[in-house]
Amino acid sequence: MRTQITAVQFNATDSLKEFAENEVKRLLKFADDILNCEVQFSYIKQEKKAHVQVSVDGVILNASAATEDFKKSTVLAVDKLEGQIKKHKDKLQQRH
Repeated sequence: MRTQITAVQFNATDSLKEFAENEVKRLLKFADDILNCEVQFSYIKQEKKAHVQVSVDGVILNASAATEDFKKSTVLAVDKLEGQIKKHKDKLQQRH
């Protein structure tokens, strides 16, 4: 899985980038065919937002979360993506 991490209008620390990479690797438990993953960090007023986008089976799934901490936002966004991936896999199994 190729992971790209970007920060909008600030420089993300190495520890934040490493944390984000480890969090997205959790998604491989649910779908080992994830090709691309993009994580984008940004500020929205006082909140810190994490937006995660993955490509699974040719389908692009997105999740965002905004809290007072980038790490919390990343965990929440990845949790949302877990649910989306499970739902996507269930749909594929029902078709076959």
